[in-house]
Order: sequence, then structure tokens, then C-alpha cells
Amino acid sequence: MNKLQVLLLLLIVSFVSVNNAQEKRKIQIEYAGKLTIDEENYPGAKVLTRDDKQQVHIIHGGSNMWCDKAIHYGEENFVEAYGNVSVKQGDTINMTSKYVEYSGITELAFASGDVVLTDPHSTISSDTLYFDRVKQQAFYRNGGKVVKDSSGTITSKIGRYYMDIKKYQFVKDVVLVNKESTINSDYFDFYSDTGFAYLFGPSIITTETSKTYCEKGFYDTKLEVGYAIKNARIDYDHRIIEGDSLYFDNNKNFASATNNIKVTDTLNKSVIKGHYAEVYKAKDSLFITKRALAITVQEKDSVFMHADKIMVTGKPDNRIVNAYYNAKLFKSDITGKSDSIYANQKTGITKLINIPRLSSGDKFSKARKPILWNFENQMTGDTIHLISNNKTEKIDSLLVFNHAFIISKDTLSTDGYNQIYGLRLVGLFNDENVLREVNIIKNAESIFYARNDKQELIGIDKAKSGSIKILFAEGDIEEYSRFNQVDGDLIPESKYPQKDKYLKGFDWREEERPKSVEDLFSDDPPLELPVIKGLEDYIPSGQFFDQDMLERIKLAGKGKPHHNKAARNIPITHESKNLIEYPSAFEHAKWFKSAVKVTISTMATPGGKSVANEITGTGTADGHIYQVLNNTEGTFKFSIWMKGKGKTRLRFQRADKDYAVYNTLVVNLTDDWKEYTLIGTKKADGSKLRCLISDIQTNDTIYMWGANVVEVNKE
Repeated sequence: MNKLQVLLLLLIVSFVSVNNAQEKRKIQIEYAGKLTIDEENYPGAKVLTRDDKQQVHIIHGGSNMWCDKAIHYGEENFVEAYGNVSVKQGDTINMTSKYVEYSGITELAFASGDVVLTDPHSTISSDTLYFDRVKQQAFYRNGGKVVKDSSGTITSKIGRYYMDIKKYQFVKDVVLVNKESTINSDYFDFYSDTGFAYLFGPSIITTETSKTYCEKGFYDTKLEVGYAIKNARIDYDHRIIEGDSLYFDNNKNFASATNNIKVTDTLNKSVIKGHYAEVYKAKDSLFITKRALAITVQEKDSVFMHADKIMVTGKPDNRIVNAYYNAKLFKSDITGKSDSIYANQKTGITKLINIPRLSSGDKFSKARKPILWNFENQMTGDTIHLISNNKTEKIDSLLVFNHAFIISKDTLSTDGYNQIYGLRLVGLFNDENVLREVNIIKNAESIFYARNDKQELIGIDKAKSGSIKILFAEGDIEEYSRFNQVDGDLIPESKYPQKDKYLKGFDWREEERPKSVEDLFSDDPPLELPVIKGLEDYIPSGQFFDQDMLERIKLAGKGKPHHNKAARNIPITHESKNLIEYPSAFEHAKWFKSAVKVTISTMATPGGKSVANEITGTGTADGHIYQVLNNTEGTFKFSIWMKGKGKTRLRFQRADKDYAVYNTLVVNLTDDWKEYTLIGTKKADGSKLRCLISDIQTNDTIYMWGANVVEVNKE
């Protein structure tokens, strides 16, 4: 075979292939009961109607469509279908509606009127729906509903279904309802095969027993587990749980939280803080650690309790708090410290307890007795009970068991201490929560610095007795009585032996006394919080009506865009033309700048394919950056992606000396990329349009990307 024969063969094969491809792209009429030509109403088209046997049957590229009536434009490879329209693609996709437009060139279908699209796992219903067979995507933009078997029903303003990866993407007014929960969100990605849901923007998950809020989260609708980050919060049974990251399992009624945790008990007016917590709702228990702090909120004076670990158990009307390992207590009028603290919020009893030592190598093996401080008095013993009146929020009494020791410094001497020791101590408080009366029971010993009315030291009183009763006034001993006294002497200080100034077991521990809430953490090791990665920022998908689709629609028009039936019902407006030059290059001279610095950062853009500009305030006045457009009148939409901290503004202004503002949008920036949009109308006033990002303060840092200004509502 010579070269000419080979060339001719190739041309023939190419022609046949192209011709076959073109034939495959042609819409085929498989069956019609009646064919009519109506050039007046449908120029260049054939009108096909059903008969009594069956509907009009249309085929294209493996898809079948049935309807009661069809208008077929053969030259444009376009068909309109009316009445009981049914479309099937393979064995998986079925769509019914009242009306369908379909182009064999774009392979884009537009359906309206009670549209229902089903696949083996879900059903989409909407008043209007677009179905792109090339991308295998369905899209609605005027409200729709998706029913997903066991996962429930989802409604939204905008919805998009990616059939190849079984993914739904919902935007605006998103609501998922199933038997167990209701989810409300702004941006919601849902995978129909796994039941995984990803939430972005303000979102709420409501169950019969709880409500979870977050601005970024994940939820497994099948297993009913998930996690929430960014301003995360769970509300249930008079409890509010807040933290940087919250995990929840609705099957087990379990939740855990990490970093900057706050658990508020609204019924008992208490707050628990820390950096790791676990909550078992069914057991009414809460465990918290890492700088754990329990706060009993009182009208006049709150009580703060800190320990390595805090456990809260019991029903709301009978809460019990256990703080263990290096536990401390702080109140303005009384503070304490022990290995463990037990508090019963119903009975008002607080116990300071020693934990049994395991071995000499244990970190708490050094025996330090529980201790309480009340104004000038230090009290220690093997166990201390503090009894309070929950109604009056006042301390009633104090019990110290075994080796009870109370010490107060004699304020007028350098090394003198009033001391009382015995087997047991019973203390009573006055209405000001000040220790008023102390009774030392059994084997009482005491050392008092006795003074006259002029506060002159008479001598040092040391005695032993069966018991002692002391009355205090303003921190000093007002009077005391000894019962069954064994011995006692009042000795001048000059003749008092130095070695006898302290009773056996004397241990002045003023340096351990917490003076503030911050002092409760003085013994804690440095805090290192884990880095929470969580979910990536919301990444907007490419437009459904993207450039690829526009090219297909343009091709279908064959150079006659005004008569392009494939472009009907496609929301293509003048918004496709961006009036901004260099929309992401804010360092360009086209962008005018005042009191700001623009640099190229390492921050990834929302799509992750590039990096954004960083705009930093530098001057004493509000910084701003803007472009002036030649447009003098019309309605415009200004949108831009931003993230950062603080506030800024989007503005439409007159580009003349007075800079009159047509419209403004206050933007509260967040750590996530978000697209902000401002719409304003400018009348013909002889000035150009200025598009401004303003109010950038000194040292403010804002990341910007994708500025877009388009004219809207223009015919």
C-alpha cells in the first residue's frame, strides 16, 4: 500500500469516526404517536405527541426520556418535553417532572414543575433542577429537598449533587431532619454513601436531649457521633459545655471537650473550667483535668476549687464535687488545701481529706495535713469538715478530726503564736463568716499571749486541760475557758523558755496560703495545650455554570447566541464580567492605598491553589485600599474573600471630593475564609464609582483574595 492509499484510508476512518460521533450526539426520536409541523409557533421544529399506546420516547447517549408532548429542534439538537416527563440514565438515575429542556450538544437538562430525581440511596425534589450529564451533577438554586433513607430529609436554598463521589453540597438555610436530630447550617456537605455531614458557618445540631452549636463541625448521621470546633457549645439538662473542640456520641450520651473548656450548671449556679473534660449524661457525671477549676457562683462571694482532677456526679438537685490531688479552695474569707476535697452541694458539707499514701515514691507521699485559713486563723487536722448553709450562702460550722491544731500569729510580737491543740475541734462562725467560737475537745493544749486592755503583754499562758472553749473578736482571742484543767502557768515572756513557745506538731504554713484565684495554680506544671487541627476551612466549589459549560452553550449556539435555545433558563447575566482589574493582586498600582502595607503571604487562598495578599494597617488614621471604576450609574455587587481579626468595611462611594457613601457593609472578620458581599445602587450624578475596603487599623492584618465587582439587573 502506497502513501496515498494510507492517507486516503486515514481520511475515510476519520470521517466515519467523526460522523459516527456526531450521530451519537444527535437526539433520537424512538417513538411518537403523532408528528406535526407548526412553523408559525415552532419554526424549524417537529411537534411530537403521544397516542393511546405509549408516550413519546426520546433517546440520547444512553439516556431515555418519555413525555406526553415534545418539541424537537433537529438542527439545534434540542428538545422540549411536556407532561409527565420521565428521564432514566442507566439503572441508577431517574427523574420525573412536568417539563424538561435538553440539549444534545451541552448535555444539560433543565427540569421544572414537581421535579424529583432519584438514585438508589436518595431523592431530590425541587421546583426547578439542572442536570449536567457531562459532569454528572444536579443543581437547584431556588429551594429543594433531599430525602436520604435513614439519614433523614435535607432542605436548602441551594443544592448540588456530585453523582460520581455521592456528595451533596447545600448552601443557605440548610436543615437536616431525621428521627434522632435536626441540623441547621449555612454550608453543609453531605456524602450519601457514608452519611457523613460537614458543617460550616453557624450550625446547630438539636436532639431530644441536647443542642450543639459550632461554626465548623462533623457529624456521622448513621452512628450519631461527631465533633464541633470554633465557638463550640453543647446544651443539655441545665448544663452548657463550651470548648475549642467538642466530641459527642449521642448513642452513649457522652461528650468530651479539649482546650479552654467551660461547663456551666445553670441550675446549681456553678461553673467548671479546664482543658480536657468528659461528660456522661446518663450517669450525670463530669470529669475535668488540666488546670481544673470548679466555681460555685454565689451572689456575694463565689467559691473556687482547684485540683489536678475534678469529678462532678449526681442529679442536678444533689450534685457532688470531688477534687483530688493537690486540691485547693479559695473564698475571700476562707481558703484551704488538702490532697482531696469533697463537696456536697445539697447538704452544704465540704470535706478536706488526706489520700492514703501508696509508697514513698508517690508524688503525694509527703504527709501534709489538710489546712484551712480564716482571716488570722490557720487550722489543720487529719480531716476537716466545713458546713455551709446553701440558702444564706454562709458558713455555719467547722469540724476538725484528729490532731486538730489552730494557730494565729500574735500581731504585736515578732515570733509569737497563739496555739490550740486537741483531739477534735468544733468551730462556729458568725454572720460575717468569721470564726467566732472554737471548742477543742479532749487532750487540749494551748499557748496564749495574754494582754491587758492596753494590749500590753502580761505573759505567755501555757496549759493542758480536758477541753477548751475560745471566743474570738476581730481575729483576736476575746476570752477562753478551760475545762478539767490539768496544769497551767502564766509566765512572763522574759522567763519563758524559747523551746516551749511551740506545741508539738506546730507547722506555720502561711507561704502556702492562696491569696487569689490565680494562686490556686501556683504549684501546677507549665501548661501545654494540644494543637487542634480539626477540619479545613470551607473551600467553595467551582460554579455549576462554569467556563466549561459556557463554552458548551456557546458551541450549541453556532454563532447565534440570541437564538441559542440551549442557553434558555441558564442564569447567565452581566455578573460574569468582573469590573475590578487585578482582583487578587492588591499590591498592583491599580489598587490605591492609604495607611496600609500589602505583601504576598503564605496563606493559602480558599481554593488552595494560590496564596493571598496580606494587608496590614500602618498609619495613625484608618487605612484603606480601593479601585475607581469608570461606571457612573447602575446597581453593583461587590464581593471579596477575607479572613483575619477585627473589623473592616466594604463601601461604595462617589469618586470625587466628598466621597459620599452609597452603601456600606460592616465586616467582623474570623479565622476562616468567608466571602463578603455588598450591593449598592449609584444614580447618574456625574461621578465615577469607588469600591473601598476601609477602617483598617494600625497593626491589623487582613488576608484578601478574589475581589469582584459586577453590574447586576441590567438588561
